[in-house]
Amino acid sequence: MISIAIIYHSVSDHTHALATTIAEGIHAGDAEPVVYRIEPEMIENGRFVDDKVFEKLKEVDAIIFGAPTYMGGPSAPFKAFADASSPTWENQDWRGKYAAGFTVGTYPGGDQPQTLQYFQTLASQHDMLWLSLGRANIGVENINPSGTSLGVTAHTPDDDQLSEACLQTAFYLGQHMVRALKGVWHT
Repeated sequence: MISIAIIYHSVSDHTHALATTIAEGIHAGDAEPVVYRIEPEMIENGRFVDDKVFEKLKEVDAIIFGAPTYMGGPSAPFKAFADASSPTWENQDWRGKYAAGFTVGTYPGGDQPQTLQYFQTLASQHDMLWLSLGRANIGVENINPSGTSLGVTAHTPDDDQLSEACLQTAFYLGQHMVRALKGVWHT
């Protein structure tokens, strides 16, 4: 069975909600989501220290990265995870795997695409294949309200809740990754 890892950091649970919804999309596509939330105890002296996660990530078919956007980039705990992936890079353990990303910020123009570009660069350094969202905000599907092609970008408007369109876009990303891994590109 196809397995797709979601590795993410979340503080206010908005990123967690996106990760959970992506996992639901993966499951609906008849694949296995493998979800890792970066927790405070995984960081010691600014370094990500849970090497078991890297061992498990070797086994999956794809990895979807997620973090809130803070100050124009991913949160520090996610960055600590990325920095700790250097041995994985040296061994090229993720070479040829698909990668994608998701992020959330407070405002629609809150530099979320910068975080996705960070994830894309991380994937490129690991010789992974970046899967774009591949959908414009067209039609009646209520997908991709931000119009960002790099991945899922969400924001929390005044009511501090993710919109249904953002959640539907996250679900779509999970299904889209499964279709890519199966070589089926129609929706």
